[in-house]
Amino acid sequence: MSSTLVIISWVCRVVVAIILLQTLFFKFTGAEESKFIFTTLMGPEFEAYGRIGSGAVELVAAILLLIPATGTIGAFIALGTISGAIFSHLTKLGIVVKDDGGLLFALALTVFALSALVLLIHRREIPVIGHVFG
Repeated sequence: MSSTLVIISWVCRVVVAIILLQTLFFKFTGAEESKFIFTTLMGPEFEAYGRIGSGAVELVAAILLLIPATGTIGAFIALGTISGAIFSHLTKLGIVVKDDGGLLFALALTVFALSALVLLIHRREIPVIGHVFG
């Protein structure tokens, strides 16, 4: 892999990890926006489980993204998790949540695009995909 692709991969991985990690504060502290989102999606009785559970998955993804040997696994987890977030925005939450101007949706799209780019760059390292599209 060229040094340019290595740099692009690392920049994408770090940006995704930063976005995922910065949202953890809001999820783990029970910020009003996070409670609203997960109450809307899951109802008040399951709000905390969804909020903390998705935060735990995002924490794992962020850590895996920053470890060279597990970056593609982290990108897969981030892509899957953020796909659910994007779907939720498009079906239940809306693009703008609590007057955020669409910031959360834009961050979700950024995580999706950059995670997909990491997987594209490292496609030869992924057994099934590497053989088909390598």
